[in-house]
Amino acid sequence: MRIFFAGAGQCAEYVARRLIREGHDLCLMESNEARCRDLQETLDAHIIAGNALSIDEWRRAGLDKADLFVGCTHSDELNIAACLIANELAPDALKAVRLRSYEFAEWGSMLRNLGVKVDRVIHPETDILRRILRVISIPGISDIRNFADERVKVFSMNIERGSPLADMSLRSLYRDGVLSAARLSLLFRGTGVTVPGPDEVLLPGDHVYVVTTAEALEQTLDAAGIHQKEHLRQVFIVGGGELGMELAKALEELHVPTKLFELDPARCEELVAQLPNTTIINADGTSQRILLAENIEGIDAFIPLTGNDDANLIAAVLARRLGVDMVIPLLHRLDYLPLAQRLGINATASPRVKAADALFEFIRGGGVLSVRTLGDEAAEVIELDVPEGSKYAGKPLGELSLPNGAIVGAVATPGQPAVIPNEQTIMHPGDRVVFFAEEKSVRDLEAKVLQTARK
Repeated sequence: MRIFFAGAGQCAEYVARRLIREGHDLCLMESNEARCRDLQETLDAHIIAGNALSIDEWRRAGLDKADLFVGCTHSDELNIAACLIANELAPDALKAVRLRSYEFAEWGSMLRNLGVKVDRVIHPETDILRRILRVISIPGISDIRNFADERVKVFSMNIERGSPLADMSLRSLYRDGVLSAARLSLLFRGTGVTVPGPDEVLLPGDHVYVVTTAEALEQTLDAAGIHQKEHLRQVFIVGGGELGMELAKALEELHVPTKLFELDPARCEELVAQLPNTTIINADGTSQRILLAENIEGIDAFIPLTGNDDANLIAAVLARRLGVDMVIPLLHRLDYLPLAQRLGINATASPRVKAADALFEFIRGGGVLSVRTLGDEAAEVIELDVPEGSKYAGKPLGELSLPNGAIVGAVATPGQPAVIPNEQTIMHPGDRVVFFAEEKSVRDLEAKVLQTARK
């Protein structure tokens, strides 16, 4: 597939690196010449130092031969304009545009009404907001993700000293019923990731992903020593940008007492008008003195959402030192994500990872319903729709030859509760199946599941 990117920032590079490994031909146009020189040394792709608003430059780049176009610059206006050019030069190509505006749905509708073909509008901040609201009341977990119309739940957590799972083998946890309705599907230890076998012993410091059903989620969390808070007493948000304001609005609707820290006095006035039930504080929410004066001890969650990754990460570490169990910093830089994990910060919010996941779902298409990247590109959770005639359909899982580093986490048949499978479980056409796979196995897994028998 020939894929063209307007913009070559970290998100585009992150996606491009993986697409190149999957055999796609890529062209990235970027206005920053120094950035282009760096990418020419690290990416096996066509890197063009050019203006994404130039019709002539896109024509010379061969955009008319594109199978897919992605508007992924730092600017919504530039992404939309580049999409207009792609609509003219490559009318049959699939098109995705990344927007930061919270009016993204209206923009997508307007473009389609004007006859501009936009197949996917990507707004990762919406997913980040939902994710924060899912985990904010459950200290001890990093994330809860929904699959198969919310019938399947995947959560991640660190194994702490004193955890019911620490120093236990998976065989004993399954045998004793601790994980009776769940499967521990991926294990991150140090810089490595594995699909753990039954004799694997969980150690303090491990980071694990557990899959369960919606009906068994609470039971599974309890077994792992994690308990959801019924009521949130107070939440601190640092940064009054669009995401901070939208999160505060959502917490107001849930009647959660919230303090929002913002340094810009003019922005504070705007926030006061928009958030009648949120305490707006014109102060530095990363200052220990300020946080102590505002009684940070005893709050339920601390969420730094400024535009400065360094400030967010430092503030999150500070909040952890001051006794806050749940901290969720916003981190744009991808190389900060493993650093945050090593600093004891379980949960992070990354717009670039969310945007990349949305792009992978879109680019792969077909029976790929959802993709979630785990770790530093090390593994994925993939939800696939089993097609009619699939070579994997109609056979017990114990008889299937899955790629090394891949397992079936859950099977959801239409109209029925999802199940955590065993070797006798059979996948049927139309089932939604949640797989866990190490990065090296992803493409092979998708090809085998989606391949149909041909006469």
